[in-house]
Amino acid sequence: VQLQASGGGVVQTGGSLRLSCVASVNLFSLDTMGWYRHTPAKGREAIAVISAAGRTSYLDSVKGRFTISRDNAKNTVFLQMNNLKPEDTATYYCNQQPPLRDWGPGTQVTVSS
Repeated sequence: VQLQASGGGVVQTGGSLRLSCVASVNLFSLDTMGWYRHTPAKGREAIAVISAAGRTSYLDSVKGRFTISRDNAKNTVFLQMNNLKPEDTATYYCNQQPPLRDWGPGTQVTVSS
């Protein structure tokens, strides 16, 4: 199974980005999916999770700003990120929840102040 994250970039504080993660298999078969991010200070943390039925949960620091969604027909999980802050700067990954698959290269998000 390959999970390819994309959509990162450099934005100013308050900006928005939409990340995408395409799975090489039927997304529904992967059940619960999550977006994670890694920084040297905090390591890797789960920030948003979505079940196969569409139930979502978020890390408190992104709640109200980030939205996770999935399109099972397109084998794709999305992360809409609004009102970005410098502390959101990280490498972002998608994986199952719990993370059972290889992480892949992720996609870099840099928020400038």
